[in-house]
Amino acid sequence: MRKKSFITGITGQDGAYLSHLLLSKGYEVHGLMRRTSQFNTARLQELCGNLEFSDGGSLEDRLFLHYGDSTDSLNITTLIEEIQPDEIYNLAAQSHVKVSFEMPVYTSDVDALGTLRILEAVRQAKLTGKTHVYQASTSELFGKVQETPQTETTPFHPRSPYGVAKLFAYWMTVNYRESYGMFASNGILFNHESPFRGETFVTRKITLAAARIMNGLQDRLELGNLDARRDWGHARDFVEAMWRILQHDEPGDFIIATGEQHSVREFVTLAFEHCGVSIRWEGSGLNEVGIARVPVLKHDGIPNGFQPGKFDEFPTEERVVVAVNPDFFRPAEVETLLGNAAKAQEVLGWRAETTFPQLVSEMMSYDLKKIY
Repeated sequence: MRKKSFITGITGQDGAYLSHLLLSKGYEVHGLMRRTSQFNTARLQELCGNLEFSDGGSLEDRLFLHYGDSTDSLNITTLIEEIQPDEIYNLAAQSHVKVSFEMPVYTSDVDALGTLRILEAVRQAKLTGKTHVYQASTSELFGKVQETPQTETTPFHPRSPYGVAKLFAYWMTVNYRESYGMFASNGILFNHESPFRGETFVTRKITLAAARIMNGLQDRLELGNLDARRDWGHARDFVEAMWRILQHDEPGDFIIATGEQHSVREFVTLAFEHCGVSIRWEGSGLNEVGIARVPVLKHDGIPNGFQPGKFDEFPTEERVVVAVNPDFFRPAEVETLLGNAAKAQEVLGWRAETTFPQLVSEMMSYDLKKIY
């Protein structure tokens, strides 16, 4: 019989990549999705829609979507009792750090209590001896970092409602593991991106804006803290780590990171370099700008069809393409995050495969095609 997995947040970036991975491994995948007026399954369709199975079966025989919400205890408990999953991956979250300052109560309900609802549902369903639970923890737990690089023993100091809510979820996962013998593990994932990242997150905001600027559809890109430094990996690599965590003989907590650190400014620079454009940075602080020679801004709203290698085909002008907007700063900034994934490498045999330049290039290629 196929192993059964239950993924909350299945329609997000990580949920879609994880679904592809599990389906490729022969799993029956069940996913939780919120009921909205529009379907939000585009990532799943793009990543999983063309999968072929050795037994000749179809995706409809293996992937099942269930309406529900992490804020609804009865709904969560009923689904877990009905599905009887071998593995649960709790990826559902209000995961935008800046938004968490504007919606702290909702963020806490989903990110903190949502995890507790799942853990308690597993216990109530008497599945503690069967079901392995993965909790999506985050590098934002470290916030105001106490040491660099961060390891599994680094003290936590979250700097946002998102980070605080995830801290509750982290310790509740540990508590259920220690109190009830549940196979419950935390994956402390550092920043992981892809072409399927939400468009309001800084990395995807950068690549989409660069693609639009190169097609003459956008004047400039406005960002917050250009000096913020992050450990950026690819979501495709990181979901492999999630799966390995639940295959291990014993539950535990694992840092998942690349061990490299880059600034927001570096990400912007690489994004434009992918298009053959060099940015000249001038000024400092709130007055810093990025200047580059790019295609002339159009007024008819039609992309000019730009692709790397065709730069000489378009009229260009030198102008400011990146500027700092103080509205995008967080009330409490996290300046630097850098993970040490030595434990995951040694215990799980996992390491990041995608380099930082490869990640940026893949995202830029996708968004240039999307715009065109």
